[in-house]
Amino acid sequence: MERFAFIIHPLEIDDVARKFPSAQRMPASWLETLIKRSPPIKASHITGVRSLRGTEAEGWFIGCLLTSKQMMELPEQDVLEKIIKAARKAEQLGAGIVGLGAFTAVVADAGVTVAENVGIAVTTGNSYTVATALEGIRYAADLMELSIDDASVAVLGATGSIGSACARILARDVGNLTMAARSVDKLEKLADRIKDETGLSPQVTTDLAAACREADIVVAVTSATGTIVEPEWLKPGAIVCDVARPRNVSRRVAEVRQDVLVFEGGVVEVPGDVDFGLDFGFPAKTAYACMAETMILALEGRYESFTLGRDLSVEQVDEISRLAARNGFRLAGLRSFERAVTEEWIHQVKENAVKARRGFAAKGL
Repeated sequence: MERFAFIIHPLEIDDVARKFPSAQRMPASWLETLIKRSPPIKASHITGVRSLRGTEAEGWFIGCLLTSKQMMELPEQDVLEKIIKAARKAEQLGAGIVGLGAFTAVVADAGVTVAENVGIAVTTGNSYTVATALEGIRYAADLMELSIDDASVAVLGATGSIGSACARILARDVGNLTMAARSVDKLEKLADRIKDETGLSPQVTTDLAAACREADIVVAVTSATGTIVEPEWLKPGAIVCDVARPRNVSRRVAEVRQDVLVFEGGVVEVPGDVDFGLDFGFPAKTAYACMAETMILALEGRYESFTLGRDLSVEQVDEISRLAARNGFRLAGLRSFERAVTEEWIHQVKENAVKARRGFAAKGL
């Protein structure tokens, strides 16, 4: 039996109240102070993971009790210490590898320091997150009858670990690429690298809204603690892949823009009769790709720190894709704000996009 663990944390303070009903009576500021002082917890026991080759694994969700906002605002060393303690709890439970979920994979040097301070392997899961996001984008483009080769693509948060890998791989296939992030220097260095690798010259900007307006495909993967992509940013027929946790895309997009397709990147089916012991809003036997990468490496007996730091290699993305397929992991269709994207949904989006474009044309826009 192979063993793994995965560190999770509350995205916002309301998540703590939902998990612990007694906390609902506390003011948010008190609750934030309480969880900041709390040790890591064993949130659940994961059973039933079984690969196509018959290998079995069990694992644990370990709760690191800090919200996304706290992880970005508290002193970096304090946050790192909390994550390291959570990883050590995974080690005590018998895990051979631990994955870093959501903002625990973003803090400081993206897992490197955590790996140096525990006796087991550590992975951010970002390689398989990139692989499944790109697979989802290509699948969505097929459904929307959009040619990737001719598409204009915007990557928001392009200088981060996932964003830069997505940009580098997409640049091999797309017609036009715009990259948006906060640092112009980092964007320009990445643009030079992509030009050297692919011959494509990406446009760069710090204006996220401007990057989106002419994009056929938007990949949202910033480390913002709240939503940033708004309905008015998007053109009719746009495909938006939201890879970020917490979400980058406002729920208002789904509510008021029936002519665009928004889906969550990195959601996969897990082989076997898996029971996560925890409801994180997905159908049974499905998980985030970052969680799945940790399981895949455990099933392979590869107790090594596979994905660490901010510079992902294309080779890592290709390799984890191959290992995922060998063990029976696969893309779990498309989901948008807790709902499965159906054929009827796609048909309606395409029809609405055609009508919206006609409306713009009639107005001379």
